[in-house]
Amino acid sequence: MSAVFANQTLVELIRDKSYSETLKNVYTFQPQLSFFEKYWSAWYTYMNNDVLATGLMFFLLHEFMYFFRSLPWFIIDQMPYFRKWKLQPTKIPSVKEQWHCFKSVILSHFLVEAIPIWTFHPMCVKLGISVEVPFPSIKRMALEIGLFFILEDMWHYWAHRLFHYGIFYKYIHKQHHRYAAPFGLSAEYAHPAETMSLGFGTVGMPILYVMYTGKLHLFTLCVWITCRLFQAVDSHSGYDFPWSLNKFLPFWAGAEHHDLHHHYFIGNYASSFRWWDFCLDTEAGPEAKAAREERMKIKAESNAKKSN
Repeated sequence: MSAVFANQTLVELIRDKSYSETLKNVYTFQPQLSFFEKYWSAWYTYMNNDVLATGLMFFLLHEFMYFFRSLPWFIIDQMPYFRKWKLQPTKIPSVKEQWHCFKSVILSHFLVEAIPIWTFHPMCVKLGISVEVPFPSIKRMALEIGLFFILEDMWHYWAHRLFHYGIFYKYIHKQHHRYAAPFGLSAEYAHPAETMSLGFGTVGMPILYVMYTGKLHLFTLCVWITCRLFQAVDSHSGYDFPWSLNKFLPFWAGAEHHDLHHHYFIGNYASSFRWWDFCLDTEAGPEAKAAREERMKIKAESNAKKSN
């Protein structure tokens, strides 16, 4: 039975032999539900197995959103018109490179990420992550997703910075730095250990949140993962447009921030925001380096004056 409706009699009444028929019944018996709530409840009611419904939905959501967001960047890379916004215009990924990356990423999705995804629902039940309709308010979901962005960014900064030390870089993170000029599809091109470690920020932070609050909806988690996938792919796109988000939100990292990390192999460790790198003086690029050297010079001169 499904937990999408609190009333199990309603589940039996709505469930039909096909998804489309089940959806029609939802429209008939639950007209007050929103568009997304209708399709969501029809899915869980029709599947009548929440473990399978969540696993399949999560896996398909991840695959579709990741490759759907990567496709425009692949097309743009083939069009010379957009080179004026390319951060490293002399380094255009070849179709062969993109094909190699695609095969590696899809293999990782099936061998590394599929098992945790398929076993996620039992954890949801234990933690109190709900699949019921109606969904939480938009305000609540927005606040939760905003918090997840902040927490994931904090985790990503420190975990990513650790991966640049010694054996962690040599045997794990070096794979991700195969491409000094990243492209959208390369966002999840990484060693399995890195995929799981950095991926904890995306899934682990909502888990910690619901362990503390006791309340989180799976739909909120789906929206959050979609936003996080879009952010990850866009930051690896290699393009900085006049309409890019960092032009309107100065604290947003974006492709310009992360491209410098790939180009110089150090600095700019955060995922979504700039404040960790700014506050801890780990910004990448020649301008940041020059600013650091200038600050060090001023500090040295000041200390020399004090000692005299």
